[in-house]
Amino acid sequence: MSVLECRNLTKKYGNLTALDNIDLTLEPGRIVGLVGPNGSGKTTLIKLAQHMLTPTEGQILIGGAEPGPWTKGMVSYLPDRDFLPSWMNVDSLLHFYMDFYQDFDPDRARQMLESLGIDPRMTFKKLSKGTREKVQLIMTMSRKASVYLLDEPIAGVDPAARDYILRTIISSYSENALVLISTHLIADVEPVLDEVVFLKQGHIELHENADALRERTGMSVDGYFREVYKC
Repeated sequence: MSVLECRNLTKKYGNLTALDNIDLTLEPGRIVGLVGPNGSGKTTLIKLAQHMLTPTEGQILIGGAEPGPWTKGMVSYLPDRDFLPSWMNVDSLLHFYMDFYQDFDPDRARQMLESLGIDPRMTFKKLSKGTREKVQLIMTMSRKASVYLLDEPIAGVDPAARDYILRTIISSYSENALVLISTHLIADVEPVLDEVVFLKQGHIELHENADALRERTGMSVDGYFREVYKC
């Protein structure tokens, strides 16, 4: 059974069509890379799934239901910019998530914070940009959600932390959950991907198993992406 499905999904902003009549079915237990050049519709798709936008035409379904307040408990979302209250310290953020999300696991979050040497007494605004992104990812992945929507989760962190973050993503979701990662850093996330979806000008150019793509083309996912989208 699919956990995220798009049926003839279209989203327009005035005269601009961000997504054009797309069909997509994603199943649980998979890590899926959502890739494409700027303006291809990646963030729009994620925001539609998060119910931050509504379709112009067609449907997007989460667990068989259209996104709304009832699907918020199923979806854990990491936007591509800071979103946590800057005045809170990290420990207060833990309690904030415990109060707000029934599926939040504070022990998992504290373990990951400790392993990265993040002081829970520090206020969020005093952390470096990379550390803020780590904290936000930890909060997102410490929920026991059915769908994780991660918009550029490793864009602002140093290369040394990327492996840790990817291991965190792999170890923090269940076989009944879907992880959808929107990213430009394909080479970094490629080792963890089960499937890849290529978007271009609001259309799905390709949706394929990552191993099958590599076997069919004789190229890495990153190499194939560069070939398809080269200027």
